[in-house]
Amino acid sequence: MLTSAIDSGSTSAICVRKLVKRFDGNTVLDGIDLEVFEGETMVVMGGSGSGKSTLLRHMIGSLRPDEGTIELLGTQITGINEKQLNDLRKKIGILFQSGALFNSMTLRENVALPLTEHTQLDPTTIDIMVKIKLELVGLREHAEKYPAQISGGMKKRAGLARALALDPRILFYDEPSAGLDPVTSAEIDQLIISLSKQLGVTSVVVTHEMDSAFAIADRMCMLDKGKMLLVEQRQYFEQLRDSTGPQDETGLLVRQFLRGEPQGPLTQRRQATNYVEDLLGEASLLMAPRPSVQTTR
Repeated sequence: MLTSAIDSGSTSAICVRKLVKRFDGNTVLDGIDLEVFEGETMVVMGGSGSGKSTLLRHMIGSLRPDEGTIELLGTQITGINEKQLNDLRKKIGILFQSGALFNSMTLRENVALPLTEHTQLDPTTIDIMVKIKLELVGLREHAEKYPAQISGGMKKRAGLARALALDPRILFYDEPSAGLDPVTSAEIDQLIISLSKQLGVTSVVVTHEMDSAFAIADRMCMLDKGKMLLVEQRQYFEQLRDSTGPQDETGLLVRQFLRGEPQGPLTQRRQATNYVEDLLGEASLLMAPRPSVQTTR
């Protein structure tokens, strides 16, 4: 695995070391190492089933690793209790893939919820803060609407406003462009960039949308079959995507993914399995061609 050189003065916001997670004996994350620095936007890529969402769930503390450690804002979260973890979660915000808004609440009420639950602020102050957060994502005029009354892109922005409610130091995005048209997706990308610059938050974005990834990333990493293939600056991935020269196995695999090509090591790996034998097991042997019998006269 190649890693990019980082300024020695950079402060770590998230530090994942030798992370291993198994489900029913299957290793989903296999020795993951990843460090995310304060103020940067890290894009986590990989095909379906590569372990992206599982890694994200470990970083926010909803899953505990079988092996390895995770440090979040200087706190080792693998050994702390639920109350300590919940206190730490007040310093992070999460934009879920669907927005995860409460349908029975208006946008204003959705954004106010973290403030009413986790602070002692008076209602007037909370109302002002909600207006500020909704203005940041361009939804202040829609504050009294319900999720069913707005578009998918607006739901994503409302979810982001709620994630910003407690002024988090880290923002996690799970497929922020999923299900959106190209124009709305580009608007979400610009919003992520703008928030990073205005608020100085650290961002971790899980996505397989390449246009979005290259638009927002400072650094990028790619997972494959639970292993970390590559962690590098965005410019390195751009050069790899655009290159025409020979590459090692990892380079060819990453390049195919970045380009979305139908032929390459990813597809060859799938084609290498014996489909009929896997589908039918021993029964496939009974279907093997047999020599024809010629009748004689």
